Amino acid sequence: MKLDAFEYTNQGGRSYNEDSIGHFIMGESGVFVVADGLGGHQFGELASACVRDTLVNDWNGEFNGQPAEWLKNKIQLSNQTILDIQKEKNAVLKSTVVALAIDNRRAVWANVGDSRLYFLHQGEISSFTNDHSVAFKKYKAGEITRDQIRTDEDQSCLLRSIGSEDRNEAELYDKDTTIEIGDAFMLCSDGVWEFLSDEEILIDLHKASSAKEWAENMLVRMMGRIEGGNDNLTMLTLMVMP
Repeated sequence: MKLDAFEYTNQGGRSYNEDSIGHFIMGESGVFVVADGLGGHQFGELASACVRDTLVNDWNGEFNGQPAEWLKNKIQLSNQTILDIQKEKNAVLKSTVVALAIDNRRAVWANVGDSRLYFLHQGEISSFTNDHSVAFKKYKAGEITRDQIRTDEDQSCLLRSIGSEDRNEAELYDKDTTIEIGDAFMLCSDGVWEFLSDEEILIDLHKASSAKEWAENMLVRMMGRIEGGNDNLTMLTLMVMP
């Protein structure tokens, strides 16, 4: 089994990129992270880079059999680190995060905010993360459809973020998930998923023979929809190969 990963990030229509992305693979294990520094706050790029580096750089290839606990602890550590930086700089730094840990074919993931993970298994989207936003709450309450989250006026109103004294808890997806050849994951910021439907993500995977090609298929689709002033675009695609 091989973990084939591809990273893409772009400032989009903004003057700078506040997203951060990273991964580290060792054999059949790895850590994969996307973080989005919150727009409207100072040093957003510093916040997202802190989250990414805390997870990717602190991994030594071992989870000691507890990848979910490892993810939770590292996300908590990144939150405390950002709070310390806030005091040092007397500035507000915040970020979202979505992170995946694969420990010898066992996969767990976690998120804070509205950066998403999609898990594709046996030809369908098997699971996806919950956004911690007002718009997602409206969807869960039946007020809007899942597709309408993308254009809802409250889509950017977050209920959790990294760099908050409270409302910073990671939501863990730690059910017993054993990955198989043919499985795939996409981690992305809201600047990506707001332009793609679930069906399109799946279709573009079926047309791809590599993580890079899958990402390129989605990017080509998105480019026809993006207008000026769009958010940063960041995605990490991962395919489980023979």
